[in-house]
Amino acid sequence: MYDVVLLSLAEGQDSGGDACGAGCGGCGTPATACAPRVPVLRCADALTAAGARVETITAASDQEIDEVLARLDGPARPDGLAWPDADSKTRLVVASATDGQLRAVVRRLVRRYAPPPSRRPGDLPTGRTVPDLPPLAILPLDAGNTTDLAAQLGLPRTPEQVAAAVLNGPVRRLDLLRNDGGSVTVDGALVGGMDDDGRAVPWRGRVEVDDAVLSDGDDPILACAIGNSAGYAEFAGMRLLAEGDAVDGQVEVAVAVPTIVKQRFRGSKVRIEVRRARGRAVSVLPRDGEIQFLDDGVGGAMNRKRSWWTEAGAWAVYAS
Repeated sequence: MYDVVLLSLAEGQDSGGDACGAGCGGCGTPATACAPRVPVLRCADALTAAGARVETITAASDQEIDEVLARLDGPARPDGLAWPDADSKTRLVVASATDGQLRAVVRRLVRRYAPPPSRRPGDLPTGRTVPDLPPLAILPLDAGNTTDLAAQLGLPRTPEQVAAAVLNGPVRRLDLLRNDGGSVTVDGALVGGMDDDGRAVPWRGRVEVDDAVLSDGDDPILACAIGNSAGYAEFAGMRLLAEGDAVDGQVEVAVAVPTIVKQRFRGSKVRIEVRRARGRAVSVLPRDGEIQFLDDGVGGAMNRKRSWWTEAGAWAVYAS
């Protein structure tokens, strides 16, 4: 029978190196998530009833997350690299109040198992910088959320369903976005901010997807959506991403640009043009100072070029 670690994160453990957004304690976590986590106890009870050995852990730092992830290590390798155990009898459940908390755990998995470029082993999959990461189960702490990643992927949501999936469910491999800021993206990112009245603040920057240029830096951009799944498809009532697919090996990108349309005898009006592209990688280069962004719901800012690239099938979840 399996050993199951049920991992929760303390407040503030969702930023993954980016600035936290507003929320409970300033950590971006909903206030409801700070209440006693009944779903965690229910999941632990269901796992125990099924015969699993269960340990519940609340991690308050990256180091404590790493101590849990170390249990997923495989046997020592001749090259000295840390590598996940494909036959591990330890299974991981991540209790997450936000996609940012889930991202924090996946980010530490990448940090643990990604080999340095100078030590790339021969058994690393082609086109990847990380091996197949160990699967995890997602236990949503907000049962009513219909837009989080677990909901988008159709994963089990109740504690009992999650317990059944982690013990007997199939493993579903998913694409992962890494970025040159040292973090990862499991759902998507939205580049651009709003003013106090909720209106998009135009910004300028060069946006490239592989060889396609969506903006050369001269256009005023209202928003740029970078999607690994479907959670960032809309912005301020506009449909940006056409669809989200977490298993196609590509990132979908869209920019919303206001254009002036002249109408004969009726003056002119502003129309929003949405430009889209798909590819392996995307880069955003701000032209005029700092730009705000949300990445898996976590707020941050950038004033220099940032790139995201796809790691096809790099991480995995237990499904039903």
